[in-house]
Amino acid sequence: MVAAANPLAVEAGVEVLRKGGSAVDAAVAIQAVLGLVEPQSSGLGGGGFMIFYDAKTRQVTAYDGREKAPSGATNRLFVDDAGKPIPFYDAVLGGISTGVPGAIAMLDMAYRDHGKLEWAGLFDKAHALAEDGFIVSPRLAGMIQSRAPQASSPDAVRYFTKPDGSRYIAGDRLRNLAYAQTLERIARFGASGLLTGPVAQDIIARLHEGPRPSTMTLADLASYTPRSGPALCNPYRTYVVCTPQAPSGGPGLQIALGVLAHTDIDKRSPKDEKAWFQFAQASRLAYADRDRYVGDPAFVKVPVEGLLDPEYLASRAALIGEKAGPVTFGMPKGAPAYGPDATAEPGGTSHFVIIDTQGNVVSMTTTVESIFGSGRMVDGFFLNNQLTDFSFSPNDTDGAPAANAPAPGKRPRSSMGPAIVLTPQGKFMAAAGSPGGSAIQAYNLKVLVALLDWKMNPQDAVSLPNLVAKGDTYSADLFPDPIMTGLAARGMPLSTSRGEESGLQAVIVTPKGYLGGADPRREGVARGF
Repeated sequence: MVAAANPLAVEAGVEVLRKGGSAVDAAVAIQAVLGLVEPQSSGLGGGGFMIFYDAKTRQVTAYDGREKAPSGATNRLFVDDAGKPIPFYDAVLGGISTGVPGAIAMLDMAYRDHGKLEWAGLFDKAHALAEDGFIVSPRLAGMIQSRAPQASSPDAVRYFTKPDGSRYIAGDRLRNLAYAQTLERIARFGASGLLTGPVAQDIIARLHEGPRPSTMTLADLASYTPRSGPALCNPYRTYVVCTPQAPSGGPGLQIALGVLAHTDIDKRSPKDEKAWFQFAQASRLAYADRDRYVGDPAFVKVPVEGLLDPEYLASRAALIGEKAGPVTFGMPKGAPAYGPDATAEPGGTSHFVIIDTQGNVVSMTTTVESIFGSGRMVDGFFLNNQLTDFSFSPNDTDGAPAANAPAPGKRPRSSMGPAIVLTPQGKFMAAAGSPGGSAIQAYNLKVLVALLDWKMNPQDAVSLPNLVAKGDTYSADLFPDPIMTGLAARGMPLSTSRGEESGLQAVIVTPKGYLGGADPRREGVARGF
């Protein structure tokens, strides 16, 4: 089964699986298509996190393809000469916003571990779509007309303008010959086709142009290395939930689940306002801890063991109460003294789930950060603005450093948290994930609660209204009046003016086979055979 954000990408993935390809083979083909047909969300110029379940060994491996800051970056990357953080979109549109892209390098690494079909053939579908053209979807058309500054960048305007001077609209056929040529290099040379040679030279040249140029070098690109290792797996009721490690959104999601494990939300239902109150309070507590403590563990101490300690989680759950009050971070064992976080995190992201004929599973979240990344395009693909996921303020007013402050070679914190759920015996049970900027943590938490506690099918689970509770802000879809009224009475008035929507994908195992669901807020589908 494949569940992804665009039918063309799903088709590519299913085609690979039908040929006997592995879940990782299908992931390569899906990412290649998504970068073409959904360039506002992910692509060759971005990064991602993948978790892989091996059906034979029942082991879950986490792959980290998060972008890195160039070696010339400093902790004052987004600070002006007066010592003040620069305006957010000034940073986004500048060369300084782009990190060394890691998605393709991560897929290359995972393919070496788990690939079955010939690497070069995995790009055939995307290559054909780029050469022959693909039909612009309603969602992409909406992004082309977006008020986001990147949609008005010179590169985006050039790419999305037809010969008659009008912008592409839904139903038009869009060709991208430059993308096809870049895929040819990657098909021939692997990730080196992107991170070295002419494509790499074009990336560096573009990043050094225009306002706020980057310090990135060819050496920064050539030396990029993804990471792999055991996933972060933690019990939740009778299940085991596995996510990537820091700096991903995995630890934050695990904290939220750990808090909810001390509530009776599993005895309630999505029609119960107290269930949503418990959900929101657990979210707020988890966000507070994540924002305080999570950064790149290669640079800062992330007290994951203390944050997930059962006693600590029980003490955090005890703060839920009956009404919403102020929420702050806790003090887990091993907690360092970090300053408050000043990270802004919009999202241009995508998620997909794949299960191959052997029962191996991929759950992968992939991104270029904002809509069309930085708005800068090279050789048919957009460059990410991932470094704006760093805290713009490197220090607190008292001098305490922010865990997510920029540094040379450092990976910014992410909310991306692809999840795989196992039975106590280690058998695969479910997989899920979502885009959505900082709201990803809440979206993923919702679908896991719906699947595991409320026993909903994947389609109903992903379709549930969203509630993103962070600090004193409660942004949400429209809920039934009794829930809206009940939450308001608990000091939790829901604001229905929203940012980026969820794009959840989920798959579960049933006695009759796999059952998938795709978020109706986007264009995704789930298809199996």
